[in-house]
Amino acid sequence: MRTYRIATIPGDGIGVDVTVEAVKVLDRVLPGISWTEFDWSCENYLRTGAMMPADGPAQLAEFDAILLGAVGFPGVPDHISLWGLLIPLRRAFGQYVNLRPVRLLPGTESALRDRTAEDLDILIVRENSEGEYSEIGGIHNPGRPDEFVLQESVFTRTGCERIIRYAFDRAAERSGNLCSATKSNGLIHSMPYWDSVFERVAAEYPSVRTRQMHVDALAAEIVLHPDRLDVIVGSNLFGDILSDLAAAVTGGLGLAPSGNINPAADAPSMFEAVHGSAPDIAGMGIADPVAQILAGAMLLSHLGEHTAAAAVDRAVCDVLAAGTVRTPDLGGTATTAELGTAIADRAAELASALTEA
Repeated sequence: MRTYRIATIPGDGIGVDVTVEAVKVLDRVLPGISWTEFDWSCENYLRTGAMMPADGPAQLAEFDAILLGAVGFPGVPDHISLWGLLIPLRRAFGQYVNLRPVRLLPGTESALRDRTAEDLDILIVRENSEGEYSEIGGIHNPGRPDEFVLQESVFTRTGCERIIRYAFDRAAERSGNLCSATKSNGLIHSMPYWDSVFERVAAEYPSVRTRQMHVDALAAEIVLHPDRLDVIVGSNLFGDILSDLAAAVTGGLGLAPSGNINPAADAPSMFEAVHGSAPDIAGMGIADPVAQILAGAMLLSHLGEHTAAAAVDRAVCDVLAAGTVRTPDLGGTATTAELGTAIADRAAELASALTEA
């Protein structure tokens, strides 16, 4: 059995609670993991003035993957926590794909009336390294009546082509249906350029059906006709917003995982739940660990451990479908640890059966 070195950054609030459960589950299906925990968080920022050490990326570079908990805490502005940890790691490790699968899990209900799991299974491919999330800009003439702020977006040919091509590859593997999020009627330079790259790459994939939709219309489509959508590709900002919307209509952010992927695999990829740190319920034992456990399944799949990943994914579905062990957000009374243990036990059974088969 191959061994893996996995770094964990539990972060803040319930990020700590749910990461414990994800580690528990992964250990049951793949014993050959060596875990190393890093206490980089908002608490670390308040103590040291930095979310992580200056050599943080160098410390993580030799790991096979990273499991990240939620980051954020009152008293530390969100732009500090985000730009002090998550974004620098994404860029240092070439994690230009933010992959967000959103689906209606067994035994859960959509916020949309009469929608089934067949209607709600969308893969959102978000550009993760440039676009609207740029450091270029600043506040000018501060404190004066003519004060203004300038925020630049950056769309490179390389950045657009590689994320769009990645999305076409995923669409070709699934239903052959890809929708591009744009706003070319309002953003006069960046979005027409994005559209032109999309059209150029589309010519390489004649079997993939394509649509280009303005992001506001696409948001409405997710709510009104999610069954018409399969793979969506969008810029950093559009992908971020649409993926949270899609997760909300498919059962909530507490059930949605994500991956920050380096497709070249020449640096570690990083996996995390979509939800926030919810410090108001941290340590109370009521946080839902499903999203972080599913992020762990994505991590296993990325490492090529597909049997273990399938066991975790199916275990989540089986436990939720049974309905006997659920955290309060799902209408139950189970604790975070109880749900994590139920999934871990079922995943271990499935992993054994799949291995023998």
